[in-house]
Amino acid sequence: MRQEYRRTKKTVSLINYHFVFCLRYRRKLLVGNVETRFKELLQEICTDLKLEILEVECDKDHCHMFLNALPTHSPSGIMARIKGVTSKKLREEFKHLSHMVSLWTRSYFVSTAGNVSSETIKRYVEEQKTRG
Repeated sequence: MRQEYRRTKKTVSLINYHFVFCLRYRRKLLVGNVETRFKELLQEICTDLKLEILEVECDKDHCHMFLNALPTHSPSGIMARIKGVTSKKLREEFKHLSHMVSLWTRSYFVSTAGNVSSETIKRYVEEQKTRG
């Protein structure tokens, strides 16, 4: 999967995050209309934040997302926005979720990924000192 660098007036970047986050008590609620609506809300949030969804897959009790972000967004900020908005709206829209205090656990997994391996970057940086 080859990606283009994202350019703004001040930056050129390629920042991809892999997120995994779970429903509170690992409840199996991401099915049917709830999953569909969650993905719609996710698209709205990502459009608003100028995040690109590269891939998103939900299991009944957790979600995997692969997103491309600008350097102005931190992983914690992205997760706070996604979890906050989706929890509030899904609990408002689906009666069987309205009794829950929150939808998501406070924890999540995040990892970075790009087009270049860590070894390639390390080799590039090491080679810089030999350049004349």
